[in-house]
Amino acid sequence: MGLFDRKNAAVPEDRPERSESAVTPEPVVANENGQPTAKVIAFANQKGGVAKTTTTLNLAAAFAEKGHRVLCVDMDPQGNLTMSQGIDPDSLEISMYDVLVHHTSIREVIRRREVDVACSSIDLAGAEIAMSTQIGRERSLEKALKPILSDYDFICIDTPPSLGLLTINALTAADKVIVPVQCEYLSMRGLIQLQNTLSMIRENLNPGVEIEGILPTLVDTRTVHAKEAIEILEENFGDRVFASRIRKTVRFAEAPVKGMSVLKYDPDGKAAFAYRQLAKEVLDGR
Repeated sequence: MGLFDRKNAAVPEDRPERSESAVTPEPVVANENGQPTAKVIAFANQKGGVAKTTTTLNLAAAFAEKGHRVLCVDMDPQGNLTMSQGIDPDSLEISMYDVLVHHTSIREVIRRREVDVACSSIDLAGAEIAMSTQIGRERSLEKALKPILSDYDFICIDTPPSLGLLTINALTAADKVIVPVQCEYLSMRGLIQLQNTLSMIRENLNPGVEIEGILPTLVDTRTVHAKEAIEILEENFGDRVFASRIRKTVRFAEAPVKGMSVLKYDPDGKAAFAYRQLAKEVLDGR
């Protein structure tokens, strides 16, 4: 049976949320000096248009609302996360390209907005070629983050819609991976390739990286297809599917125009509530 073939067992209509008692909190990671270090979360799915950037920014903003110190790292040459915080990528003199290729300190590309943002620019599109001759190129981001791990509680990495060197850098640097999945068949198929890539990352580069959860996004609850897609995800991945659902709303298109997260743009809306619920799930599972 294929990974996304339907199982015969009946699926309950309402899956209960993850119980807090069923989750064992992870110990706080500390460096050699005993200081707490950031939990690094990569947001990955090689399928585009699945709300990776939206989820990276808004979950980070929800963490910040809870009083956590948060850094977003924009590893996508399109720079959408950078723009979503009101920063023009074309105006930047240095960006994550310089961090990865020229080993510039990541502190030099961080801008302070709702959350701290390590900014991207279109130059990042040339990073994979520029890094091709570097030894240990898969660990460039991991090395760049090391000096600032004690400065933050969470580091959230937005990745491009591919499984190339930029995404591999993010997965190598990450403790956990959140996979936003649009509730459509083609988006869900991308999970197989991502799982294969993660297996190779664990074997060769980062044995500790794990999937934190799979997040259904752009959910249109009016359609039978979306409901069936969620059922298939839950059949195949069980508790790794977050109970939170990110539903389609025009607010996700409007907020970046204002350079804001949805939580700031429409703090009382359903979209903001969904990301606060997601933040609670992630924090409860720490």
